[in-house]
Amino acid sequence: MKDLRVLYWRRRSLILGGLVVLAGGLVFGGWLWWAARAVYVSKMAPIYQGDASKKAIALVFNVDWGEEYLPRILELLAQGKARATFFFTGQWADKFPELVKKVADAGHEVGNHGYAHLHVNNLSPEEIRRDIKRAEEVLTGLTGRKPSLYTPPYGENKPHVINAAADLGYKFILWTINPGDYLPGTKPEDIIKAVTSHSQNGAIVQLHPTAATTQALTGLIDELQRRGYALVTVSEIL
Repeated sequence: MKDLRVLYWRRRSLILGGLVVLAGGLVFGGWLWWAARAVYVSKMAPIYQGDASKKAIALVFNVDWGEEYLPRILELLAQGKARATFFFTGQWADKFPELVKKVADAGHEVGNHGYAHLHVNNLSPEEIRRDIKRAEEVLTGLTGRKPSLYTPPYGENKPHVINAAADLGYKFILWTINPGDYLPGTKPEDIIKAVTSHSQNGAIVQLHPTAATTQALTGLIDELQRRGYALVTVSEIL
């Protein structure tokens, strides 16, 4: 019987467009069998927090609904001399262009939240890029400036989602503190407690235009400022 020779072929790795391709092989009786697997790696890491050396916090509002609360939120931010970052979906901005302009004109930062508020983890990289670009076109047309920050719907952040945003030149923003202001039954005092009990330098606080958030906002601003925090945009604390 002819001897069966088994030789191990050294595994090699190659990075191609966000993919790590791991390849190796076994030789069985003169035949080379290759095994390969591809694993996505992120081109950049999601950003959960800004510069921890700065006594500053960024309030972030993700907007795909809640237009009835936006004018009052802007009034309260102005009264508190606080600036924030607003991530708009393109579909919402198409419906309420004057509110987007009002936010930008008030000196707040406008970020990209995708166009259609999709579950991006389930999309292909090309579909994600199309969704981001479509929102970018709407927001740039309304504000005169291309957004530089992207936050994903539902916080979905698989590596191919992060890479798609990076391909378009975006920083991928998540959050340090999420008080769950969108959950049924959340009270204003719940939001204030959740944020202030976890407040820290460089924190990014995720909020939404809800009734509870609007009611909590003055108390939240006052308490954070009392603790010495400047309330600035995300870009300012990165």
